[in-house]
Amino acid sequence: MKRSPNKQPTITRKEQPEVEKMALESIGFQTNKLQHLKTGFIDFTAGSLGGIALVYVGQPLDTVKVKMQTFPSMYNGMVDCFTKTFKADGLARGLYAGTVPAIVANVAENSVLFAAYGGCQTAIARLIGKPDIKSLNSFDNACAGFCAAFFSSLTLCPTELVKCRLQAMREVQSQQGNVTRHIGPWTLTKSIIRENGFLGLFRGLSSTIAREMPGYFFFFGGYELTRGFLAKPGQSRDEIGPLKTMAAGAVGGTVLWLVIFPADVVKSRIQVQNLSEPAIGIMKQIARNEGISALYNGLKPTLVRTVPATATLFVTYEYTKKMLHSALD
Repeated sequence: MKRSPNKQPTITRKEQPEVEKMALESIGFQTNKLQHLKTGFIDFTAGSLGGIALVYVGQPLDTVKVKMQTFPSMYNGMVDCFTKTFKADGLARGLYAGTVPAIVANVAENSVLFAAYGGCQTAIARLIGKPDIKSLNSFDNACAGFCAAFFSSLTLCPTELVKCRLQAMREVQSQQGNVTRHIGPWTLTKSIIRENGFLGLFRGLSSTIAREMPGYFFFFGGYELTRGFLAKPGQSRDEIGPLKTMAAGAVGGTVLWLVIFPADVVKSRIQVQNLSEPAIGIMKQIARNEGISALYNGLKPTLVRTVPATATLFVTYEYTKKMLHSALD
């Protein structure tokens, strides 16, 4: 490249290919960056809508689950808990108690989870030398879900804490001998911060992470494995249709809860009863005082809930992704 006095530098014929290559690489970098941003936005949005759908389908039985986990002696099974809750507090303040923080929790969790899942898939594909995320097998996707769950746990813990306490509010007040009164999510959040500081919202974080990371390994692993199993020869997992996608989501959700349920019982008790002991100590204490079966209190309504809820989550997520890709491409 030559520079003449008071003039822009000129490019020689010999230097022309190198300059063109640098320009193309710069354009490619910008295009790749925009593509990653678009993919992240789509995953984030699809995960958010999936989280909202999951809450409205599964919230009543999630409320039953939390009550049975934290106050097992008060109820004689799932139907008894469901009926007593409905008679005492009705639909909105009873079975749908904690819906607002549940929506916030699930939107926060699933938007971050699925956005992080897409990013972790890309990172794992690069790490093991595969050309793109469509080349990943079920184990690779399970590992991506395991890593993504760490990030979603940080957003889930505070909102899950508020949700669980709202769901079990009547039982807590009954044990304390207080007159039962309705408390909203914002009032409860301010009360927690006032009594325990901002970090009080993260009570149960370690048990949340211990639940989420192995849980989502099996969640995404089970989902992707089932999608592959349901795909016809020569058909990709993305082309299996909504009903098979829902079936794969139901399998993923069922496997997740079967694996993580004891950790979820411990997390619920820590958050609802404001316990400060280590999670492993609480688990041993429950097993010793109440029996191993106490670590599975509330499993039945959870499994009944998770089939339609996670089926709805995944079909909403996958088809929102398709719609947004079609609109933005």
